[in-house]
Amino acid sequence: MGVIDSLRQAREAYERREWVAAFQALSESDADALRGDDFARLAAAAYLTGHTNDSIQAMQRAYRMHLDDGNRLAAVRCAFWLAQTLLMTGESAVAGGWVGRAQRLLDEVPGDVVERGYVLVSVMLRHVFAGEFPAAAECADRITGYGHRFGDPDLTAMGLSVQGRLTLYRGDVRAGLALMDEAMACIAAGGVSTMFAGHIYCSMIEACQEIADFGRAEQWTMALTSWCADQPGLVLFTGQCAVHRGQLMRLHGAYDAALEEFELAVHRYLAAETTSAAGLALAERGDVLRIRGEFAGAEAAYAEAIGFGHDPQPGPALLWLVRGRGSAAVRAMRGLLARKPDPVHRCRVLPAAIEVLLAARETDDAAALCAELTEIAASSGCASLRAMATRAAGCVAIAQGDCAEAVTQLRRAVRGWTELGAPYETARCRVDLGRGLRGLGDEDSARSEFAAARRVFAELGAGPAERDVAALLRPSAPGGLSAREIEVLRLVAIGRSNPEIAAALVLSEKTVARHLSNIFAKLDVTSRTAAAAFAYEHDLA
Repeated sequence: MGVIDSLRQAREAYERREWVAAFQALSESDADALRGDDFARLAAAAYLTGHTNDSIQAMQRAYRMHLDDGNRLAAVRCAFWLAQTLLMTGESAVAGGWVGRAQRLLDEVPGDVVERGYVLVSVMLRHVFAGEFPAAAECADRITGYGHRFGDPDLTAMGLSVQGRLTLYRGDVRAGLALMDEAMACIAAGGVSTMFAGHIYCSMIEACQEIADFGRAEQWTMALTSWCADQPGLVLFTGQCAVHRGQLMRLHGAYDAALEEFELAVHRYLAAETTSAAGLALAERGDVLRIRGEFAGAEAAYAEAIGFGHDPQPGPALLWLVRGRGSAAVRAMRGLLARKPDPVHRCRVLPAAIEVLLAARETDDAAALCAELTEIAASSGCASLRAMATRAAGCVAIAQGDCAEAVTQLRRAVRGWTELGAPYETARCRVDLGRGLRGLGDEDSARSEFAAARRVFAELGAGPAERDVAALLRPSAPGGLSAREIEVLRLVAIGRSNPEIAAALVLSEKTVARHLSNIFAKLDVTSRTAAAAFAYEHDLA
């Protein structure tokens, strides 16, 4: 086959998005026959198939050839892609140098050109990574404008996507999702390049995970999986795709399959030389192992995630809590909340923080966080956030001694998680519902909820949760009293006043009064003296 035919076939493979074939054919072509555009194609195919160093070298060749040919705007695009590639591999200083080169070339070009929008993408992403969201939002708006003015689908979709993500971070979930849906519509309409489309797909799914919109995340994950499958040999973005599939499998209780996806994701990330992203997959792996009671494996996964630069919290804090290190868990959660000022990043942390604080008997702080979570859930319109918030409200109500309110909230939480197809979360809510029912004296209903939850935990292999609920199924205390009510009754029996009980148990006086009301109702007594007598008769004092 002649050089011309070989090069033609390589270009055709590229247009068909057969990335491995395109990479091999362009790599094997006579370098003297390749033009600047061919080296740019080689760079893109190399990057998409996980050959990052080859991609950088090819794009540098393309840049030099375009400069030699006097094609400044093509050279600007090459400099932009070099900056993007280097930024994604963690070489931000070198990436900044290429942005500077691109900007200097543009300074020599008169008038407004679409390439200015591309360079602005690099500037925008630097602001995003630095947490400078207002500056990033201004850039995103301008990028969308470039896309509309020049009819450039890549810039239009990218600008809308980042505008949407940053709108989420400002707390306007509905408007943010609408902008991101518009970006996805650009991809569906065709014309958005593979490089941009992949990043926008992943950004959309990450945003859905951040706000716990699992239904939308599932739809877009299926679309991303199909999109990746249509491109033979694609490595870039397949790591993210595996992570997102694993997250959904975990939600639905398919833990073995989820672990396989997280393992695949780590392999794909490392193959694509995007090692920092592997930390997310390892943190997700740690969460599954923690739920299954494989604590050493979970701890190792979290440590590996940290080694890749990813913060795996709140997973480690929840692990410390179950291992009896409650104080460390509280400190970690308080620090994490201090670092998460915006509603989107806080909403996925708040449920764990509430759980940790309730375990530490810091009920007032937990109640304040629960109110915050409830407000975020109401404004977001996301079913899973509502389920998280109602469960948290139920648990706080139990801690405050208001078991009637707890039962109301927890029944809603059970329905919410059931509709989302989340067996582990549903079972956890059933345990809490059982605690609330037991607090009301409805022991038969409580035990029914505990038994149902235990069966689910056993089926899922969630050992720690199964052991905890098994303890709740053991013979109950006299009078159907809860553990907290027994603590209150013991102090009543030795003559402590309500303020003294509140101080001893780190509760509010209002909560102590509510516990006493429940105790009187369960024991069918009307005085502290009668309650104390019951305590002595049943060896509770």
